[in-house]
Amino acid sequence: MRAVAEGKIAIDDPRAPDVRRLLEAHLAFARGQTPPEDAHAMDADELFEASVILFSLRQDGVLLAVAALKRLDAEHAEVKSMHTVPAARRRGIGRRMLEHLIAVARGEGYRHLSLETGSMAAFAPARALYAGAGFEPCEPFGQYRLSPNSTYMTLRL
Repeated sequence: MRAVAEGKIAIDDPRAPDVRRLLEAHLAFARGQTPPEDAHAMDADELFEASVILFSLRQDGVLLAVAALKRLDAEHAEVKSMHTVPAARRRGIGRRMLEHLIAVARGEGYRHLSLETGSMAAFAPARALYAGAGFEPCEPFGQYRLSPNSTYMTLRL
């Protein structure tokens, strides 16, 4: 079993310079793999909406990862914008961020936590992370539509 990275997870500002840079890298990756009509990654301004809480993981003040929780309704939230800096991957940071989002969603009383990610090979590590946490394939939810470029997953809380 891999060790989980040390560091502090806290609510963060998506418009902070280092957070914005990491979100821009996330957008570049996601949009570089996905046709425009199926690119659903949110930019920093969209992540500043009242329905979204953005979390960061920092170690000794250095930003290593971000992940967001978006409220869909009183019982349903969505995982958004999970991204770890390349140099910090394979250290359990993504798993730790996902576990944090799950814990926050449970604490907020949500009954379902869902996500959309790419169906292409580049997104296979993300799909494996989510499946390992208990997420299962589901139909499109919210405003998503069925697409061969997207994989939809949900976790009953």
